[in-house]
Amino acid sequence: MSGEVCVHTWPCSYYLELDKRWVPGKLSLTSCSLKFAADEAQETLVSFPLSGITAIKKEASHFIFSSITVLEKDNRKHWFGSLQPSRNAAFSVIEHFWRELLLSQPEAPLPATKGKELTGLMACSQKRLEDTARVLHHQGEQLDSITRGLNKMESDLDVADRLLTELESPSWWPFSSKLWKMPSETKLKGDASTASPKTLGKEGVVVRIPAVVSQRTASHVKPGSLTVLVSGLEIHDSSSALMHRFEREDVDDIKVHTPYEISIRQRFIGKPDIAYHLISARMPEAIPVLEVQFSKKMEVLGDALTPSSTKTSSPAEKGCSMWHTASGLMDRAVHHEPCPGSQDGQPLQLQTTQPFISEGDAQELRQILRKLKGLALDTEAELERQDEALDDITAAVDRTTLTIDKHNRRAKKLT
Repeated sequence: MSGEVCVHTWPCSYYLELDKRWVPGKLSLTSCSLKFAADEAQETLVSFPLSGITAIKKEASHFIFSSITVLEKDNRKHWFGSLQPSRNAAFSVIEHFWRELLLSQPEAPLPATKGKELTGLMACSQKRLEDTARVLHHQGEQLDSITRGLNKMESDLDVADRLLTELESPSWWPFSSKLWKMPSETKLKGDASTASPKTLGKEGVVVRIPAVVSQRTASHVKPGSLTVLVSGLEIHDSSSALMHRFEREDVDDIKVHTPYEISIRQRFIGKPDIAYHLISARMPEAIPVLEVQFSKKMEVLGDALTPSSTKTSSPAEKGCSMWHTASGLMDRAVHHEPCPGSQDGQPLQLQTTQPFISEGDAQELRQILRKLKGLALDTEAELERQDEALDDITAAVDRTTLTIDKHNRRAKKLT
């Protein structure tokens, strides 16, 4: 358990049944275990996995002092009192991680083969690439919206140009009224611009995870959820009611305290900032997506995302290192090629009788790799299109700026 990442620590007291006394110390929660260390001896008095817990309750010792009780499978009961900053805050976080661990446990674990492991890695990579493509698509829609706005602005500037021309013309000029008999082109352009934007459907949800949410003080927490959208973030309570929505451009910073704990803040001038603190057992699923959307606003505190050397990494965490060798392993396994260490002419009998990856796993890997290739090509095409759109936007902004300056000078001459 020493290699696990500590999620949170609360100062509290633990009741020793043998000595009939309370011992001050700290209660520490990791993703898979709960332990208490005494302040005096600096040693762990009790430690047990979350999977071995059968019940977590709020109770009162001697009918006065509020406490949390933890019941293990062997009917051993642990009492934790004087929890700071509050009993409710500690209970909400511990119960959240305990429930998520129970829900994530497989019913019947199957022996994982190397082929299944590689398939899982490829599927994880495909999901990440799909999330990135979805965010990139929304970014392209935003660029298209900016282009339409610039076109509308240029149309309005054309109207302003005709108005200024009429004001600059003398009253006896017979052709001044004809300037306003030619707006058919402008009308058509305006109709095209209003008809071109397509109505967006339901906003795409990238990832949604349950979380324990606190806003101002750590003592007031409540269960809820974090939803990462392509255009921002939403925080809901346990009844799915919206607590707050952060637009993508409104988020000023996201601090990653641990792999399971983040804080989101929106700054204001002249009034308090809006900040939310979230703890979730499934936060590692959301952090990579947040890094894609808010790469320049993410701040990792300390070694929050540094995996411990003693922790057993999951297949999803090994995806980056295994990705580069997946194709080579698959081809070598299907064609039963000898390993580099085997001598020529003396193939190992084990490789010919038991292939490294089965034919079914190899076929599934080929399908996933084809999908990944298609996603990568589509992403590259979208990036090239957005680069061209950015160049067009830059040129349009320069033209609009020059036109506005020219109209300002003409308007000043009229005053």
